[in-house]
Amino acid sequence: MKKTILYSIAALFLTAGCVSNLDDDFNIDPKKATDVPAATLVSNAQFNLTSIITTPDYNYNPFRYYLQYWAAVQYPDESQYNINSREINKAFWDVIYRDVLSDLREARKTVDANAFLTAGERASQVAAIEILEVYAWSVLVNTFGNIPYSQALDINNVLAAYEDDGAIYADLIKRLDAAIASLNAHPDASGFSTGDLYYGGDTESWLKFANSLKLRFALTIADVEPANAKKLAEEAAAHVFTSPEEDAQLNYTANMPTANPMSDILAKRDDNVAANTLVDVMNKLSDPRIDEFFQPATAGPNAGKYVGGVYGVANAYARYAQPGTLLRDPVLPGLLLSYTEVEFLLAEAKLRGFNVPGTAAAHYNAAVTSSIVHDFGGTQAEASTYLTKPGVVFDAANWKKSIGTQKWIAMHNQPVEGWKEWRRLDYPVLQKPAQALSEIPLRFPYPFSEQNLNGANYRAAATAMGGDEVTSRIFWDKP
Repeated sequence: MKKTILYSIAALFLTAGCVSNLDDDFNIDPKKATDVPAATLVSNAQFNLTSIITTPDYNYNPFRYYLQYWAAVQYPDESQYNINSREINKAFWDVIYRDVLSDLREARKTVDANAFLTAGERASQVAAIEILEVYAWSVLVNTFGNIPYSQALDINNVLAAYEDDGAIYADLIKRLDAAIASLNAHPDASGFSTGDLYYGGDTESWLKFANSLKLRFALTIADVEPANAKKLAEEAAAHVFTSPEEDAQLNYTANMPTANPMSDILAKRDDNVAANTLVDVMNKLSDPRIDEFFQPATAGPNAGKYVGGVYGVANAYARYAQPGTLLRDPVLPGLLLSYTEVEFLLAEAKLRGFNVPGTAAAHYNAAVTSSIVHDFGGTQAEASTYLTKPGVVFDAANWKKSIGTQKWIAMHNQPVEGWKEWRRLDYPVLQKPAQALSEIPLRFPYPFSEQNLNGANYRAAATAMGGDEVTSRIFWDKP
């Protein structure tokens, strides 16, 4: 089976600048670099973070299967929840620890040691690194639960202790608040202008990203810490994304290795068809995004139609709808956090009684419209018509169903966060296939390498999680 290589791409995206005409008394020669530039490390971390949460390579990211967006052609293992045979959990774990967090940690050290930065520049760059670290750590917690955290990334300590997932989240929120405060204190300072693949070092954009992430965290913990969630949401709401142009995203290029990994894999292999679970819902709702998500079957009795393959078994590629042209575009951006998501979050916040601007219905309608028009190339007329349909019209009395179902559809190309939101909101109701090895996973089990090399800490973490099982719940996942 094909495996995607996550490339080191910093040299392809940027060139590191140098400082000249310095007084000899500095006793530093900027032309004799002994470390990888911080900007290079940051861009590499950004690329790898975006790619691991975007890729459809099921050796790393099987979450499109867990959400029943896709069904398999040759290899139904992922739709049957076989995680261990190819150690998908280890691949996901390793990329984030090794290729994202480790690079960010080294970038932080390099920035701290850079004598040529002003205090404001250093603060701005450290804040951006912190926001990226917080995002990456949250992905690990949302995927595994308790994880090595404060003792992680230390090459001299291979026996890092695991920490409680809720306690880690609390610390991430504190770190995010500190980064926001630092950016606010230095609004005119220069960030990573040549190495920042998301915002080109623009402080205002990073502030909106950080506050939008804070809003995401607020709603993530809302079922278990409602008072804290209310406080966080109300603090963030006035400073979040207000248009799709502000999305936190990586703009891929037309050619590998810096193209969207989706296009590369879909061009080389016919491993996936649309799942009947999603297609049946979209057909019932006359969802205008269906022709962006998929292209019709090309052979057999379903030729020319949007019919999904049977989820949980192998399917004939040509006989079912297949991933569409938009998803095959090499320059399709990889999304970390979008205006569409922010509008869904604000709708939920309003329904929970949080003091945020606007009405729940207006935010819900804005989210669905943004998904159709901006994210998936539809028209305003299509969005307006869609929002009047039974099953789409906002239902405040059953808001988890309304928001959960539409968020499930809208996050079609954000499977990692989509999986988290499905677990949190419990909608739509999905059924495991008859061939499943387990229930639909609520978390990844820990890698075998942790069991073998960090056994005592692994066992303590597994016990604290209620067992190292796919059915053990992350702290925010209230039954």
